Amino acid sequence: MNRPLTAVFAALESLLVVGIGVGVPVVSLTFLWAFQYGLQIDWSVFWRAGADVWLVGHGADLTLTLSKSAASATGISGAGAPILISIAALGFALTTFLLGARAGRRLAETNHRVVGSVAAIASFAVYAAIVTVTARQPSADVSLVQGTVFPTLFFGVPLLIAVEVNRRRRDQPPGVFIGLGLRAFDEIPKVGRVVAVAAIRSGLAVSVVVFAVAGLLVALLLATHYAAIIALFEGAHGGVLGGLALTIGQIALLPNVVAWAAAWLVGPGFAIGAGSSVSPLATTLGPMPAVPFLGALPASTSSFAFVGILVPVVASFVVVTLFRPALQRALGEVDSLLVRVIAGAATGVAAGLIIGVTAALSAGSAGPGRLADVGPDAFAVGGFAALEIGVPAMLALMVRQPDWALSDLTEAVADRLPRREAEGGGAVGGAAVPAPEAPVKPQMAERDDAVADHDDLTSGLPSLADALDGETDRKR
Repeated sequence: MNRPLTAVFAALESLLVVGIGVGVPVVSLTFLWAFQYGLQIDWSVFWRAGADVWLVGHGADLTLTLSKSAASATGISGAGAPILISIAALGFALTTFLLGARAGRRLAETNHRVVGSVAAIASFAVYAAIVTVTARQPSADVSLVQGTVFPTLFFGVPLLIAVEVNRRRRDQPPGVFIGLGLRAFDEIPKVGRVVAVAAIRSGLAVSVVVFAVAGLLVALLLATHYAAIIALFEGAHGGVLGGLALTIGQIALLPNVVAWAAAWLVGPGFAIGAGSSVSPLATTLGPMPAVPFLGALPASTSSFAFVGILVPVVASFVVVTLFRPALQRALGEVDSLLVRVIAGAATGVAAGLIIGVTAALSAGSAGPGRLADVGPDAFAVGGFAALEIGVPAMLALMVRQPDWALSDLTEAVADRLPRREAEGGGAVGGAAVPAPEAPVKPQMAERDDAVADHDDLTSGLPSLADALDGETDRKR
């Protein structure tokens, strides 16, 4: 495939991603327009509403201005003033992120990945700008800059990451800018490169564990409070199509809810309106919007809720213990207690940044009055996460490793990536991290009797096999 065809297919790939994202809310609202409103309203109203939903889902600020009659009908103080909607429905952003990574993998298979990447990102920005321009109106205004830049970032960043990852897997030469970055990375001392890579890997792994537990917690709450959620659905009186639109909106907010649950596990918790707080220490709820999934929130804090704070602590200790052999092998002769302590602290910082940024993306203003403050405090969540993950990580790298962490299976899993690096890949994108001639493995003070018996048994197996072969030859 030549360059022009690569650029055309990349532009079509971007158009498909935008079409999927915008199509979900627009199609749902179109059904409402056709069946509930009988085609009597101008369809452009529903197009602008669906486009606004997609843009808000990527973090673009939406400013609503209600008429006097509509503001008085809401019964909310301050509804007559311009209402800022800044909370992102991360389901749309997550969809764009995953589709961007998929597009990057496809572009990496071509011979002109740079041309394809530039064409895909540039065309996506044009499509996002068109959606933003057509969605703007006096009563619902979206920032043109945010509506163009934010969706493009959610698409372009994973695309470039996927292209680079697949380039390394195919052992293809890097581009100009990637090559400059790799050469700059090579200038960093070996200990700095190894610690940075280990901290990012461990911090990302611990964050994934925390978010996974948060997702399980959300699923448990939804299952145990099913009756309250159904009652709120029935109270909305939206009919079949209205219920469908409400369900799609809640699915789009589901990643936000998981991020709030992660903030709850870390400790600071989150708020549903100014003056409210949901945390393991206390739960204070005021008047809340009649959104069905909010019925899963517990009215009070359980006496065992503080156990949730142990999740990031235990996850950090276990994950870093599993990754410790890989870190020591990569460090080689520069391995020391001080370096490992720094690596543990860096792991906490990396995890704190990941969880804190996610908390910031999941929070914002959801309406007038007290609804201007919804979600977790990003700085508090990130700070607590860095502390709760960094301290156990340092302890895991300081103390003697348990026997289960020294098993061959655990070490093989933990060392998979570093072994590739030692064989000629480098820590990041070809940055060489030479491996020591002999793996550095912590020595155990003594072996128990079971392990010694196992060694004696396995050492006798070759002699037993030779004896059986000799007996077979004599019979022949």
